[in-house]
Amino acid sequence: MRILFVHQNFPGQFVHLAPAMERRGHKVLGLGDKANEKPAQPVRTFYYKSPQAGRLNGIGATFADVSARGEMVAGAASQLRDRHLYTPDLIVGHNGWGELMFLRQVWPEAKILDYAEFCYRATGLDSDFDPEFQATSLTTRIATTARASHILHQMVDADAGLAPTRWQAASFPPEIERKITVIHDGIDTDQVRPDALARFGIPGTDLILKAGDEVLTFVNRNLEPYRGYHILMRALPDLLAARPEAQVVIVGADGQSYGRAPEKGTWREVFLSEVKDRIDPARVHFTGRIERRQFVSLMQVSRVHAYLTYPFVLSWSMIEAMAAGALVVGSRTGPVTEVIRDGENGRLVDFFDVPGWSAALADALANPDRDAPLRAAARATVLKDYDLRRVCLPRQIALLEGMGQG
Repeated sequence: MRILFVHQNFPGQFVHLAPAMERRGHKVLGLGDKANEKPAQPVRTFYYKSPQAGRLNGIGATFADVSARGEMVAGAASQLRDRHLYTPDLIVGHNGWGELMFLRQVWPEAKILDYAEFCYRATGLDSDFDPEFQATSLTTRIATTARASHILHQMVDADAGLAPTRWQAASFPPEIERKITVIHDGIDTDQVRPDALARFGIPGTDLILKAGDEVLTFVNRNLEPYRGYHILMRALPDLLAARPEAQVVIVGADGQSYGRAPEKGTWREVFLSEVKDRIDPARVHFTGRIERRQFVSLMQVSRVHAYLTYPFVLSWSMIEAMAAGALVVGSRTGPVTEVIRDGENGRLVDFFDVPGWSAALADALANPDRDAPLRAAARATVLKDYDLRRVCLPRQIALLEGMGQG
């Protein structure tokens, strides 16, 4: 088949799938945003010009921006068609940025597989979950509904969808969910595995943490309420008092991924200021973002990994922590409970229960031998359901090749 992968930050979620399809003899191209061009790509890649954002304000702003991106992608696609005589049999893309909106007009005969990561909903998911930071007015419900318009548009037009978890697939309306196959992106369990000799150096210090130490970890792309950073920080004073030898490593930048920005400063500063007089700063380490190799070492060193999320997209890092041998204490929210079963392969705590988080994390740090079966069961879960090479990638390949035969 001729397969075109489209992602504004190509390869994105297709980092393993695109080269795997090429190795199987398919003719694979990538198409990404010129602003995110990388010096090396896993397959031959073309780029479209970045669209101008901010054309409109108000309720139609998101749709206008993603439509502009879709228009730029369609323009690049028409050049591939007219200048390079290229026509794909299958287009695989992410629906989050509108890139698939108009490709049917360029290649009407091509099959389209839409990576269906999440569909926004006015009530019952992430947008009205946390009243401390989220309003539930008619205006906000309308804005959330409008934000889903381009996602639904693309899913209606697609031949099929691909979602990484059942919970994320279920964020779509039932008539669209039926088009979606659930296959996780996959975790490289050969790389992310327990290592009794693992070491992690705290950046800017002489402190070296090793496997077996009393280490609590927390990892986000950016430190913000959507991923429970505020709950963790509020739980730290009692946790650190109960476990005087514990070291806490918090990974994440000060940017904004989801939700609203703070009125002043960064979310890291806002919630650190709440508790700074009640914690020992020598035992709470903020690393910023770290390299992939360092992240794996940190997960191998971690005794307990705290993972919280609104009802939203599940982070790879939680499953990678399980694969590396850490005990995950997770929030009792839908994305997490699909993977973690309380008392079987991890622990669960209600998202907003700050005293419960302090107690559960302290208890897990105090009892590594008792919880060894949970850590083993966690890795077994990943090997069974989320292993990249043995489970997920073969299923993804079969899905794509099946669409080519249909």
